[in-house]
Formats: sequence, structure tokens, C-alpha cells
Amino acid sequence: MAGTASLAARPSPPARPALSVGLIAAACVAMLALLVLTRPTVPGNPTTSAMLGEILLWNSLLPRSAIALISGAALGLAGALLQRVLRNPIADASTLGIAAGAQLAMVAALSFLPLLAGFSREMVAFAGGLLAVFLVLALSWRRAFDPVTVAVSGLIVSMIAASATITLILARGEYAMSVSIWGAGALNQQDWHGVISLLPRLAAGAVIAVVLVRPLNVLALDDASARSLGMSIMALRLAILLLSVWLAASVTATVGVIGFLGLAAPAIARRLGARTTGQVLVAAPFAGAALLFLTDGLSQLLGPGFNDLAPAGAATALMGGPVLLALLPRLHASSPVTADASPAEKRLSRPTFWIIALAVAIALVMLAALTIGPSPSGIALSIGQQLSELIPFRLPRILAAGGAGALLGASGFIMQRVTGNPIASPEVLGVSAGGGAGLAVTLIIVGFASPMQMLAGMAIGALVVFAIMIAIAARGELSPERLLLSGIAVSAISMALVTMVIAQGDIRSFMLLTWMAGSTNRAGTFEAYTALGALAVFTLPLLFMGRWLTILPLGGVISKEVGIGLTAARLALAVLSALMTAVASFLVGPLSLAGLVAPHLSRLIGFSGARQQLFASLMIGAAMLILADWLSRVVIYPYQVPVGVFAALIGGPYLLWLLARMEKRS
Repeated sequence: MAGTASLAARPSPPARPALSVGLIAAACVAMLALLVLTRPTVPGNPTTSAMLGEILLWNSLLPRSAIALISGAALGLAGALLQRVLRNPIADASTLGIAAGAQLAMVAALSFLPLLAGFSREMVAFAGGLLAVFLVLALSWRRAFDPVTVAVSGLIVSMIAASATITLILARGEYAMSVSIWGAGALNQQDWHGVISLLPRLAAGAVIAVVLVRPLNVLALDDASARSLGMSIMALRLAILLLSVWLAASVTATVGVIGFLGLAAPAIARRLGARTTGQVLVAAPFAGAALLFLTDGLSQLLGPGFNDLAPAGAATALMGGPVLLALLPRLHASSPVTADASPAEKRLSRPTFWIIALAVAIALVMLAALTIGPSPSGIALSIGQQLSELIPFRLPRILAAGGAGALLGASGFIMQRVTGNPIASPEVLGVSAGGGAGLAVTLIIVGFASPMQMLAGMAIGALVVFAIMIAIAARGELSPERLLLSGIAVSAISMALVTMVIAQGDIRSFMLLTWMAGSTNRAGTFEAYTALGALAVFTLPLLFMGRWLTILPLGGVISKEVGIGLTAARLALAVLSALMTAVASFLVGPLSLAGLVAPHLSRLIGFSGARQQLFASLMIGAAMLILADWLSRVVIYPYQVPVGVFAALIGGPYLLWLLARMEKRS
């Protein structure tokens, strides 16, 4: 595992952790004094106002300040431990899926076993976070916990957990909507219960961390050196992982998801001069406490309107993306995480026959989706007059799902060709999340937006995000590692904007949750025509870009040698891909994973050549989402699972299998 997260060699400034901690503490004290001096006054009788002011101070303002400090310190300590034990400077509860797993466990417990959640929320969150992080590490252990592989695995696990969480929230209605608002990370307190619950956990974690400083120093060596000193590496890693997950899950159970704080706090501690393991473990909790406290204090000073608009979890997630971007130059994969995107696993001797077979399969799936479905008496076959009555309801959603799947398949194929990276897709690279950010901004500006306004906002958001991601990754010559991590960072910023709107708890929140789930229940002629029109307009130019799609994966040098204008080709394909993603995300949400699965299946089947794989990706994507839309209506009848979530629950395990398979081959 040596060198998996090696840092760029730079001269280090003199260590000054004591000064750093002092400055952080002074900033917190100053902010607390400012909050106390500017605490809200209650109008009315002076005596009554004074009493109510004291009540607000002691039962709301001070507990809130204390919970911010304790939560930030716990997350900072957890992040420092995770980064040290995995030798990964971008490890934290968000990038490892711990927060998403804990939130899923909490939502599931509150939906089905409220007594269990009421008895021990911390244990429920701990179990969910532990399961998520073990799944991430199981996918990346063959590559010695390579930072890029860990980040990609964490993203995929988080997407699967988010899909399941959204399904439960929508199924439980208004009751679970409050859980979603809580999940945005709210620090509001009405008493000292949260502080009393969380403070002993932080104290115990700090004591254990002090005991582990010396073993962590030994663990900083390579595995062989650590074993030669008699250390049980697996036992130590397991103990530190359990401690880190326990701290992060306890915070999630108390105040909700506070994103990326565990990523930023150790980075700030190192920037302020902490170098040794002990210094980082001391400074990171102080940095985390100060960061969360100052962020929350600033939002309170800006007024209740801003505090309601940007909960603490969303505000810290907005910072997480830039921090991750700043850490990109320090990351080096131990070996390429991906293989060449161009070749097929095997070549089909009669590809035309298989293209026709795919078309027949799509026709059969469409026929099944039209004729077999729920009825008042259960799942039934509809023919004749009954079918004629159902076609106006079923056909538009089938066409919308199929068109969206084809667009995502083509978009994923383009991204993999442009970047030469088989893990590239609208979902993984954050383009779908960019569409969501555009939708969120549109809802903030317009309020109740029309479908055309929503579609335009999503298109602009997807284009802007993809352009930013390509610009950032271009500094590293579009290397797969830099591209993936820049996509994850931009996705974090985009989803923070979405979380801000969801946390409002109004009709816009429900619209965004419905969009994230990818429900086609209300798909009508507008959605069907939009899907088919976009499919025709955006895929037709690709038929004339076969040369670009064939040569671009071979690299920039070869592309220039054969006379391809690299910038123009990449820009044209990027615009097409982003627009396809925006339309598809508008129809089925951001979580379907069809943009990743369809191109991979086309190569796995044996299609070779750019045009063959393009047609196959289009058809496989369409078939995948039509099938998902149909099964989402019949699998758990009389209930329905949104098609985007259902497709993610199918595609996610496939992607996990793909990562494990690629690691085994490498």
C-alpha cells in the first residue's frame, strides 16, 4: 500500500500547531462573543423580554454553538483518522459513503422501526455507516485502497444509498420529508440533550485517538516495515475504522449530514503547520470545530432568511468541492484505475444481426410494458378495448423512459470516448448533478417553474458543470484520475445547491425530490415528444462524427497527427453530451446510471468500432430504462418505485461488480 497516496514533494514550513490551535480558538471565542452580543431581542415588556432573551440564550443559542463545536471536532477527528489509516488525503465520511449509509439507515429505521430509531439512533446510524464503508473498502482493497478507486467506490455506494433513501422518503410522504430536511444538516437546538449525548462520545474518541498516536506513526510506514515491528495491521486498521465511523455516525444521528467537513479540517490543519500524526490529530478537531462554528455563526449573523436557505450541512458541502479540487495535485494513483475505453472484450462476427436482435428486444419490452401492468384486480394482461384505453397513459411514459435511456447511453459513450476513460458517465462525472443545480437555481429564481423553464435551467447547469470539469481536468491532460475527482468535486458543489432547496420543505422541495427519484408517473405527451425530439436532434450529428469518436480515445498526440482539431472536436462532443444529459435528467432524474452501464454492456457483448458501439449504447440504454419503468410498476404492486431510482438499484450493483472485476484483472 506504500505510495498509494503519496504527496507532492514540497518544502514544508516550520510546524506551528500550538499557534494554529490558538488562532482557531481565538476566532471561535470572538464569534461566540459576537453572537451573544447580537442575540435576538424579544419585543414587549422589558422584564418579559429579558426573561425570554435569557431562555433563548441558554436553551437555543448556546446549545447550538456547543453542538457546532462538538460536531465539527468529532468530524475533524474522524477525517484525520481515516486519512491517516488509509493513507488517503481525500478520505472522509462523505467520500467513503459513511454519511449516505448512516442517513439511509436512519430513514429506514424511522420509516419501518421507529421504536428502534428512538431507542438508539446512534447505533442505527453506526450500522448503516459501517456497512457502507466496508463495502467501499471491499471494492478497493485489491488496489491497496488507492485514493482514486476509493473515491469512485464511495461515490457509487453513496448514489445507491441515496436512491434507496429517496425511495423511502417519497413512499412515506410528509413524515419522511421532515427526515429529508433533517438530513440537510441542521444545528438548531431546543435544549442541551444533543450536547450531553455527543460530548462523551467525542471525549472517548479523543482519548482513544491519543492512545493510537504511536501505532499510527508506525502505520505511516509501508506495510512490510510495520509488520516487521510486530504490528497487527489489519486489527489496527479495523479498530481505527470503527472509531472513525462511530464518531461520524454519531454526528449524523444527532444533527444530520454535515458534508465534507472531515475532508477540509485535516487539510486546514496541515496548511496551518501540523505535520506529525499527533499534531494533525490535535489540530484537525480544532479546525473542524472552528470551521463548522464559524460557518453556522456567519449564517446566523446574515439573518434567519439565509440560515433557512443554507443549512449547515449544505454550507459545508459547498466548501467541500473547492477543497477537493485544491487537493487534486496531491493525489497520485498507484496504477491506472481504468483500462482503455476503446476495445471490446470480444468481437462479434455478425454485429448487424445483434443490432437487429437488440431492436427486437426493445420492441418486446415495449409490448410487455404496454400490455402487462397493474389493474384494479392486480397485475393483468390488457388487450383489445382495455389496451386502447390504457395506451394514452402508458405509451408516453414508455417513450419518455426509452428516449431518456437512449440519450444517457449515447452521452455516456461520448464521455468515455472523449476522455478515454471507461468509468466516465453523466452520473459519475457530475453532469447530471449539474443539471440538478441548474434546476435548483431556476426554482429559486422563478419559484414554480414551467417544464420549458426547468429544461432550460438544467441544460445550462449541465453545460456549465461539464465545461468547468473539462477545464480543470485539462490541466492534467484529461487524465482519468483527475477527471474522476474533478467530477466528484463539482458534483459535491452541485448537490449542495440541490440540498439547499430541498431543505426548505416547500413545493420546490417535493419537485426536486421527485426529479431526483426520476418518476415518470406524470409523463405525458410533452415529455414523450421532448425525449423523441431530443434523441433525433442530438444523435443525428453523431453519425457524421464517427472519425472523431474512433480516434479521440487514442490520445491527443495521435489525434493531432491525423489532422483532428482537438479542441473543436472535444468541445462539440461535450456540448452534445451535456445537452443529452440535461434532457435525460429532466425526464428520469440523475441517478439511473444508464449512461455508464449501456456503453459497458455494448463492449461486453462484443460490439467493436465507434458506430457499432454508439448504436448498441443507444439501444441498450433505451431497453434498460423501459424495462426499469415497467418493473418499477409491477415488482412491488400496488406500490411504484420511481424509474430513476429503480434503474440505479439495478445499475449500481453492476457497477460495483465492474469495479471489482477491473481490480481483479489489474
